[in-house]
This record gives sequence, structure tokens and C-alpha cells, in this order.
Amino acid sequence: MTRFPPPSTSESPAESPSREEQARALCLRLLTARARTRAELAGQLQKRGYPDDVGAHVLDRLADVGLVDDEEFAEQWVRSRRINAGKGKRALAAELRTKGVDNEVITAALADIDAGAERTRAEQLVRDKLRREKLGDPDDRDAENKVARRLVGMLARRGYGQSMALDVVTAELANERERRRV
Repeated sequence: MTRFPPPSTSESPAESPSREEQARALCLRLLTARARTRAELAGQLQKRGYPDDVGAHVLDRLADVGLVDDEEFAEQWVRSRRINAGKGKRALAAELRTKGVDNEVITAALADIDAGAERTRAEQLVRDKLRREKLGDPDDRDAENKVARRLVGMLARRGYGQSMALDVVTAELANERERRRV
């Protein structure tokens, strides 16, 4: 019986990619799935055991070529989450903070959203929900209060202020009652 030597697990130095190349490949793979902040990429590199100096160098290079840009990420995130998820300023700021975006960048990204635009988006969300709600008898205050609480809670979870949420829900409930009466 012939015995073969076990396969070699170590590659020659010329064939093995450097830690920096491996870190860059990891970052590029992560960026292929979706845009990420510098802090997210740094966290992934650190989690996988890359030294801080290697991570910093790779992230600096990716930032230089425009693949990592926290300002652009924040603007896209705000636009997308407002349109698709109906998030308010407070919720958007919290999400960006968890992604590791600086407060100045968050403030700049949220600067385009004024109170009127936020209220309009809240009204639209409530209207969309109300169309699917069963309001029942107009004299049944308990059922209407239950619907109002649910709608205010929905807006609060999406980052809208409580007083504005209550105003919007009250007005939209009255509009929906009037619409259904006709």
C-alpha cells in the first residue's frame, strides 16, 4: 500500500494574499450586497481579527476611491427609509447612529426634512392604514379610540412626535368618517 504525504496547508509567501488584500476583498464583498458606513466595515474587519492599522489603511483607500462615503450613505438611507418605511426624523437619526454615522453628518442628512414634509408623510401613512380599518358604528367611541391608539402607536414607532401623531390621527379619522358617510 502506497502512502502519500498529507496535502500542504501552507502556501508559499508569493501565493498567499496579504492581510491587507484579504481585508480589502472582504470590504468589497460586503459593499457588493449594500452600501455600508465606515464604522460598519471597521466593525466587520475587527470582528474577523484584522489589525486596526490594516483596517484603517484599507478603509482610507476605499474612501479615497469613493466606495465608502458616510455622507452619501446617510442621504441615501434617509431618502430610502422615508419613502419605503415612512420613518420620521427621530427614527432615522437613531438608525444612522446605530450604523456609526457622526452626528454632524446625521444633522446634514436630515436638514432637508421640514416639519411640513414630515406631517404630510404621517398623514399619508395614516390614510393608507385607515382605508383598511373597520371603523364600525360612528357612535362607538371605544372602537374609534382603539383605532386611534393603534395609529398613534404606529406613528410613534416610526419616529414621529406624539403630539403631531395625535393631531394627524384625529384629523384623518374625522376625514375618513366623512368620506365613508358620503
